[in-house]
Amino acid sequence: MALKMVKGSIDRMFDKNLQDLVRGIRNHKEDEAKYISQCIDEIKQELKQDNIAVKANAVCKLTYLQMLGYDISWAAFNIIEVMSASKFTFKRIGYLAASQCFHEGTDVIMLTTNQIRKDLSSPNQYDTGVALTGLSCFVTPDLARDLANDIMTLMSHTKPYIRKKAVLIMYKVFLKYPESLRPAFPRLKEKLEDPDPGVQSAAVNVICELARRNPKNYLSLAPLFFKLMTSSTNNWVLIKIIKLFGALTPLEPRLGKKLIEPLTNLIHSTSAMSLLYECVNTVIAVLISLSSGMPNHSASIQLCVQKLRILIEDSDQNLKYLGLLAMSKILKTHPKSVQSHKDLILQCLDDKDESIRLRALDLLYGMVSKKNLMEIVKKLMIHVDKAEGTTYRDELLTKIIDICSQSNYQYITNFEWYISILVELTRLEGTRHGHLIAAQMLDVAIRVKAIRKFAVSQMAMLLDNAHLIASNTQRNGICEVLYAAAWICGEFSEHLEESNQTLEAMLRPKVTTLPGHIQAVYVQNMVKLYASILQQKEQAGEKEAAQEITQLMIDRLPQFVQSADLEVQERASCILQLIKYIQKLQIKEVPVAEEVIALFAGELNPVAPKAQKKVPVPEGLDLDAWINEPPSDSESEDEKPKTIFHDEEQRHSRNRQPEIDEEELARRREVRKQEQANNPFYIKSSPSPQKVSLAC
Repeated sequence: MALKMVKGSIDRMFDKNLQDLVRGIRNHKEDEAKYISQCIDEIKQELKQDNIAVKANAVCKLTYLQMLGYDISWAAFNIIEVMSASKFTFKRIGYLAASQCFHEGTDVIMLTTNQIRKDLSSPNQYDTGVALTGLSCFVTPDLARDLANDIMTLMSHTKPYIRKKAVLIMYKVFLKYPESLRPAFPRLKEKLEDPDPGVQSAAVNVICELARRNPKNYLSLAPLFFKLMTSSTNNWVLIKIIKLFGALTPLEPRLGKKLIEPLTNLIHSTSAMSLLYECVNTVIAVLISLSSGMPNHSASIQLCVQKLRILIEDSDQNLKYLGLLAMSKILKTHPKSVQSHKDLILQCLDDKDESIRLRALDLLYGMVSKKNLMEIVKKLMIHVDKAEGTTYRDELLTKIIDICSQSNYQYITNFEWYISILVELTRLEGTRHGHLIAAQMLDVAIRVKAIRKFAVSQMAMLLDNAHLIASNTQRNGICEVLYAAAWICGEFSEHLEESNQTLEAMLRPKVTTLPGHIQAVYVQNMVKLYASILQQKEQAGEKEAAQEITQLMIDRLPQFVQSADLEVQERASCILQLIKYIQKLQIKEVPVAEEVIALFAGELNPVAPKAQKKVPVPEGLDLDAWINEPPSDSESEDEKPKTIFHDEEQRHSRNRQPEIDEEELARRREVRKQEQANNPFYIKSSPSPQKVSLAC
């Protein structure tokens, strides 16, 4: 026996330990996979030996290889062998390896039950501690069921080290085996008053995590937690308890009234930013839930806002973000308290962190009023010019439009200013929100009659400078504003000062590079504009000028007829024929302006989305009644309805077709060839090279 031990000790001298493995991997960068493969082969040989120290060394190396991504599930049984070692240093290696690679699908995990139970009852507290720590990582429903009573017993252990670990692992046991919660809960409740602060913290943590899933079941613990909150000096415990109260307050409104005073005291006294944030967050939640029953809480809100300002002004980016996040919650119920800190929020738009800038933008949306709208938008426009990256710039653009258009333009007092802002936004290059700007232009121009003249003049300017915008033809690009510009100038053409110039701008060849749906709107609205100009010229007696504008339309419209877009083709073709007919009438000196303008008579008024619901149902109309009599139940299901396209009739009709002779076939073939020759859309086959050479 002594010789065997000496031999084993000599063999271990030449085994690679973990340090040798790490050193070897670093020295074999070029062929790392090959070297590790060799090491795994050596480890497999070591695991076959009887010496537990050699096995523990091999498992230790496997643990490191598992962290590098190598599968070691094949060594699960060997890991259990090392877990069962009597020496603590070996046992710890086994539990570490098990915690990393064992899971519910591990076949041999059921073999660990008795070993873990044995370690849990060990007189050595460190054996028990390592067993609890390892079990928390690979506990399964079966293990939780079998070991729940053993762990509950350890919750009353004499050593705080064991009690703390037992309390913490009970949370994992509850998740895997919920039936254990009811018998264990009284003992867990006792640990809230444990003399050891570590055990107390562990109990608070477990109950808070359980309460997150179902807060209602833990309302009975509110007095005990309230006592802990007012007596504990542990910031971490206080944070957990305050979070729990935040979840319990909506379930028990009376609890919120009692919380305000101690939370306010904590806000005044604490210097820990994390605790300060949780206190403020919970006060906000309490005040929101009590807003109807507790009117005199403006002092608490002001205190929260002042403390949040400290967080936002802090150099720590995380605290700044949390401050903005909490401020947005106050904004929903107490906007006036936050609006006074508008300058601070605007400063956050200069922050390097994009997430902070976006959070500040969200806050600005709720801080807008009639008095400060123009000021906020002006500063946002400055940031649009300085913005780096299209994503943030697009977010700024969207937020500007959202701020101005919220609540049906409630805060806009000058719509000409808003149209100017929209036109200024069209200068942005690379934006993906051109359709948003276009929609706003159309909406404002249609709904606000007083600014139509100004809107038309601005849209005419856009059409005149369309070559600057048309360069970006991507979908939803800034070129989408030309859609709105063309429609507004056509629909409200009576407000145009330079109608001829605008029409010429709409007929430029560059327009054909725009997307098809924009070209279609151009074509439709240039006719409206043409009709308006024609009426002006005829009323002024300028017949030659009227004929010139007609000739301009006839000269330029063919470029749209040749468009690849079918909608543009159809509109342009119809309109071109109409203009040619008008030209014939002009030659005969027949006035046509009144008839042409009548094509577009009437005003398009906006319709509310729910307008149809307000239309009264005519008397005598029953919308639920059958239009035709429903089929009777007496009809047999297997009876087939008669159809005009019956298979039998089709078959007979095919049989009745007269036979076609050779002459008729030849005649039909010639007719078909003649049609193909005259059809411009028929692609004719080119003659083969062989036939061409024979012809030569």
